[in-house]
Amino acid sequence: MTETNPRTELLNALPLREDLRGKSPYGAPQLEVPVTLNTNENTHPVPTEVQQAIVEEVSMAALNLNRYPDREFTELREELAAYLGQGLGPENLWAANGSNEILQQLMQAFGGPGRSVLSFVPTYSMYPILAAGTNTEFIAGQRAADFTLSPESAAAQVREHKPSIVILCSPNNPTGTALEDDVVDAVYQAGEASNSIVIVDEAYAEFARNPATTALSLLPGRPRLVVTRTMSKAFALAGARIGYFAAAAEIADAIRLVRLPYHLSAVSQATALAALRHRSSLLADVEDIKMQRDRIVDELKRLGLQPSESDSNFVFFGGDFDAPALWQELLSRGILIRDVGIAGHLRVTAGTEEETTAFLEAVETHLTR
Repeated sequence: MTETNPRTELLNALPLREDLRGKSPYGAPQLEVPVTLNTNENTHPVPTEVQQAIVEEVSMAALNLNRYPDREFTELREELAAYLGQGLGPENLWAANGSNEILQQLMQAFGGPGRSVLSFVPTYSMYPILAAGTNTEFIAGQRAADFTLSPESAAAQVREHKPSIVILCSPNNPTGTALEDDVVDAVYQAGEASNSIVIVDEAYAEFARNPATTALSLLPGRPRLVVTRTMSKAFALAGARIGYFAAAAEIADAIRLVRLPYHLSAVSQATALAALRHRSSLLADVEDIKMQRDRIVDELKRLGLQPSESDSNFVFFGGDFDAPALWQELLSRGILIRDVGIAGHLRVTAGTEEETTAFLEAVETHLTR
């Protein structure tokens, strides 16, 4: 006999939008285990000196918490422009509470009823959820069997669907693979006829094998191109919720039409400013994370599995193994990785050397017993 959840009945009794009925909220498992490698966090703690700098900056902000924050977060945009370089000025930068809110704001401004957003699956699972929340049709574009995306295929799909927005995730989540500039350029040109906004989601850009390869370099002369970033990954600030984008100044003007008043709190601005001013310390762990990522790729290959070559801080892998059984055994050993819902594949975050060793030893034990 099936038990009925009273909360579900109460939810169904509400005048909920029909397109939201039966949906489940987004969220990865949050379990208390010794080794958590399922949400692509930077598992290295924030350095002590940066912690102190954040506390000092937030303490200064606390003196004026009775007042609304700078709604233009001018200092933060200046620091972000200085960090990115590429000839960008503060007028080209925008920030919000995580890159998810950045994407939501972009969909609020350029999506909506009667409009669509195209992305190429498998990709970040929040895209269709954000589309649903803004009443924007989500179109699941196709990749090749090996999950790659060619310029020709991507452009053809843009011309076919004529979307209002295209999202290119690079490095892609969950596969970890980066797109070449020719894919971005082909999509941008294909979107001319439909006046499509092209968003390149570079949440993991700092972990790329060649960090100089970034869609930021394509921004000049492309007013419909937007590059989104986050401070959750390389900057180890997942708990602070700071995301941002770089684009033509008029894109930021469009977002001002839909943003909530004073959407970025004084505490958030202070935290981000302190982090950016101490970015050398925060980013010092990036090379170590890349080393552990490459170690995971090499070791999984040695064990006969098929990991993707990764430009992110995680590794997506498949092969001839029982993915659910491996996931469960790792969990029983206190190691949590991600089942991304793709048959025969799993994803693991590159952690510290000790965390990576624990993961690799557990995988080898499982495969060789």
